[in-house]
Amino acid sequence: MADAEIITRRRKWRPEEKAALLAEVEAEGGRVSLIARRHGLSESLLYNWRSAWKAAASASRPEPVAFVPIGVIDGTREGRPALLTGPEHPSPTRGDREDRVSKIDIELPNGVRVRVNASVNEKALSRVLRVLKGAV
Repeated sequence: MADAEIITRRRKWRPEEKAALLAEVEAEGGRVSLIARRHGLSESLLYNWRSAWKAAASASRPEPVAFVPIGVIDGTREGRPALLTGPEHPSPTRGDREDRVSKIDIELPNGVRVRVNASVNEKALSRVLRVLKGAV
Protein backbone atom coordinates (compact mmCIF):
# COMPACT_ATOMS: atom_id res chain seq x y z
CA MET A 1 0.00 0.00 0.00
CA ALA A 2 1.31 3.46 -0.92
CA ASP A 3 1.93 6.12 1.63
CA ALA A 4 -0.80 8.72 1.65
CA GLU A 5 -0.30 12.32 2.54
CA ILE A 6 -3.17 14.12 4.21
CA ILE A 7 -3.32 17.83 3.67
CA THR A 8 -5.68 19.84 5.80
CA ARG A 9 -6.47 23.47 5.35
CA ARG A 10 -8.13 25.57 7.95
CA ARG A 11 -10.65 27.94 6.45
CA LYS A 12 -10.93 31.50 7.70
CA TRP A 13 -14.57 32.50 8.10
CA ARG A 14 -15.61 36.13 7.77
CA PRO A 15 -18.13 37.41 10.34
CA GLU A 16 -20.72 37.86 7.56
CA GLU A 17 -20.39 34.19 6.57
CA LYS A 18 -20.74 33.06 10.18
CA ALA A 19 -23.80 35.26 10.64
CA ALA A 20 -25.39 33.88 7.46
CA LEU A 21 -24.84 30.29 8.56
CA LEU A 22 -26.20 30.97 12.05
CA ALA A 23 -29.23 32.70 10.51
CA GLU A 24 -29.75 29.61 8.39
CA VAL A 25 -29.61 27.43 11.52
CA GLU A 26 -32.27 29.61 13.16
CA ALA A 27 -34.42 29.53 10.01
CA GLU A 28 -34.32 25.74 10.09
CA GLY A 29 -35.56 25.67 13.68
CA GLY A 30 -32.14 25.27 15.26
CA ARG A 31 -31.26 22.04 13.43
CA VAL A 32 -27.50 22.39 13.42
CA SER A 33 -26.83 18.94 11.95
CA LEU A 34 -28.87 19.72 8.82
CA ILE A 35 -26.96 22.94 8.10
CA ALA A 36 -23.61 21.34 8.92
CA ARG A 37 -24.25 18.53 6.43
CA ARG A 38 -25.53 20.95 3.78
CA HIS A 39 -22.33 23.02 3.92
CA GLY A 40 -19.84 20.28 4.77
CA LEU A 41 -19.06 21.66 8.21
CA SER A 42 -18.55 20.16 11.61
CA GLU A 43 -21.58 20.50 13.89
CA SER A 44 -19.31 21.54 16.73
CA LEU A 45 -18.10 24.51 14.70
CA LEU A 46 -21.67 25.83 14.37
CA TYR A 47 -22.39 25.14 18.05
CA ASN A 48 -19.23 27.04 19.04
CA TRP A 49 -20.14 30.00 16.84
CA ARG A 50 -23.67 30.06 18.21
CA SER A 51 -22.56 29.97 21.85
CA ALA A 52 -19.94 32.67 21.22
CA TRP A 53 -22.59 34.85 19.53
CA LYS A 54 -25.00 34.40 22.46
CA ALA A 55 -22.25 35.20 24.99
CA ALA A 56 -21.30 38.36 23.10
CA ALA A 57 -24.96 39.42 22.86
CA SER A 58 -25.54 38.96 26.61
CA ALA A 59 -22.33 40.81 27.51
CA SER A 60 -23.41 43.87 25.53
CA ARG A 61 -26.70 44.33 27.43
CA PRO A 62 -26.67 47.44 29.60
CA GLU A 63 -27.23 47.16 33.32
CA PRO A 64 -30.73 48.06 34.56
CA VAL A 65 -31.27 51.70 35.46
CA ALA A 66 -32.62 52.62 38.89
CA PHE A 67 -34.72 55.78 39.09
CA VAL A 68 -34.75 57.91 42.22
CA PRO A 69 -37.67 60.30 42.73
CA ILE A 70 -36.49 63.92 42.63
CA GLY A 71 -39.77 65.79 42.67
CA VAL A 72 -43.20 66.35 41.16
CA ILE A 73 -44.12 68.80 38.43
CA ASP A 74 -47.08 70.82 39.62
CA GLY A 75 -48.99 72.16 36.62
CA THR A 76 -52.20 73.10 38.44
CA ARG A 77 -51.43 76.82 38.80
CA GLU A 78 -53.31 78.88 36.23
CA GLY A 79 -51.29 81.37 34.24
CA ARG A 80 -48.04 80.40 35.95
CA PRO A 81 -45.30 78.08 34.79
CA ALA A 82 -45.19 74.62 36.29
CA LEU A 83 -43.07 74.28 39.41
CA LEU A 84 -40.78 71.50 40.45
CA THR A 85 -41.34 70.60 44.08
CA GLY A 86 -38.89 68.57 46.12
CA PRO A 87 -39.41 64.98 47.21
CA GLU A 88 -41.60 64.37 50.24
CA HIS A 89 -39.46 61.44 51.36
CA PRO A 90 -35.86 61.61 52.56
CA SER A 91 -33.33 60.43 50.02
CA PRO A 92 -33.11 56.64 50.07
CA THR A 93 -30.11 54.89 51.50
CA ARG A 94 -28.15 52.41 49.41
CA GLY A 95 -30.08 49.45 50.87
CA ASP A 96 -33.42 51.12 50.14
CA ARG A 97 -32.34 51.81 46.57
CA GLU A 98 -31.38 48.18 46.00
CA ASP A 99 -34.78 47.06 47.33
CA ARG A 100 -36.58 49.45 44.97
CA VAL A 101 -34.71 48.65 41.76
CA SER A 102 -37.34 46.17 40.63
CA LYS A 103 -40.32 48.14 41.94
CA ILE A 104 -42.39 50.87 40.30
CA ASP A 105 -44.25 53.37 42.50
CA ILE A 106 -47.02 55.43 40.90
CA GLU A 107 -48.59 58.17 43.00
CA LEU A 108 -51.78 59.61 41.54
CA PRO A 109 -52.97 63.20 42.12
CA ASN A 110 -55.74 61.99 44.47
CA GLY A 111 -53.15 60.46 46.80
CA VAL A 112 -53.63 56.84 45.71
CA ARG A 113 -50.31 55.02 45.42
CA VAL A 114 -49.85 52.00 43.16
CA ARG A 115 -46.73 49.89 43.71
CA VAL A 116 -45.93 47.11 41.23
CA ASN A 117 -43.05 44.86 40.33
CA ALA A 118 -41.02 45.91 37.28
CA SER A 119 -42.23 42.79 35.45
CA VAL A 120 -45.91 43.76 35.77
CA ASN A 121 -48.21 42.94 32.88
CA GLU A 122 -48.71 46.24 31.02
CA LYS A 123 -52.30 45.50 30.04
CA ALA A 124 -53.28 44.64 33.61
CA LEU A 125 -51.62 47.79 34.97
CA SER A 126 -53.36 49.87 32.31
CA ARG A 127 -56.75 48.44 33.35
CA VAL A 128 -56.06 49.19 37.02
CA LEU A 129 -55.04 52.77 36.26
CA ARG A 130 -58.16 53.29 34.11
CA VAL A 131 -60.38 52.06 36.96
CA LEU A 132 -58.61 54.34 39.43
CA LYS A 133 -58.93 57.28 37.05
CA GLY A 134 -62.70 56.61 36.76
CA ALA A 135 -63.07 56.43 40.55
CA VAL A 136 -61.70 59.97 41.03
